[in-house]
Amino acid sequence: MSVTSLDCRGRVLDLSRTAVMGILNVTPDSFSDGGCFLARDRALRHAERMVAEGAAIVDIGGESTRPGAPPVTRQEEIDRVVPVVEAVADAVAVPISVDTSRPEVMRAAVGVGAGFVNDTRALRRPGAVQTVAELGVPVCLMHMLGEPRTMQRNPVYQDVVAEVRDYLQARRAECVAAGIDAARIIVDPGFGFGKRYAHNIELLRQLGQFLAIGAPLLVGVSRKSFLAGILGNEAVDRVHASAALALVAAQRGARIVRVHDVAPTVQSLRAWECVTIGDGA
Repeated sequence: MSVTSLDCRGRVLDLSRTAVMGILNVTPDSFSDGGCFLARDRALRHAERMVAEGAAIVDIGGESTRPGAPPVTRQEEIDRVVPVVEAVADAVAVPISVDTSRPEVMRAAVGVGAGFVNDTRALRRPGAVQTVAELGVPVCLMHMLGEPRTMQRNPVYQDVVAEVRDYLQARRAECVAAGIDAARIIVDPGFGFGKRYAHNIELLRQLGQFLAIGAPLLVGVSRKSFLAGILGNEAVDRVHASAALALVAAQRGARIVRVHDVAPTVQSLRAWECVTIGDGA
């Protein structure tokens, strides 16, 4: 199946070229930018800046999924996310994604302007599949081994690429059987979610294998801790490596790259496209 665009509640996400998804965490404890955008005005300004820099979609989340992250209550997540989704949706023209696993948050966010669900738990929470089917919005299903609090303690795979691919293939089939349009499903291997350094590198090397699933591929490697295995530095110093790996992901078939640093990623992708396919020449 070749999906070239997604209808996100009336806002179109063009997938004919690799789209950049800008990350907006409205959390106090996300691994890279926790606490930076808790205030609605600061969050709105950051969203507007990312769109001005070329973000094709903004992904708004209110619960950290970093390793060891404590859970938040449903109401806490709603209180963090919904006002920001509403403000950003009113201010920018691009699609808005809500990064959540809770059906109640999905409904509330879509009710005020979100048109895409990004779920790190691949709709495994009770009621999540039915909620997305009823809302009729695109959804990204991500692979995670275990839960955020425990996922990095001792992740073990016999064949990480095959196991992650088979999981996503099975989740996609289950979602389609439950009434979600196959053309609205995106898959994400879940870099850093229950994977060691070697697992992440192998997933990137063999990313093309995930195209066999038949769904657009989303990749998020931005500022991830496994980059320390390459660079040996802190998250805020991983901008250039993150942009480089986003480009690698695009070259291997990713249609969406989820990033903190929009401008360098967009510039890298556009330069590559200009040389390889003549775009912008």
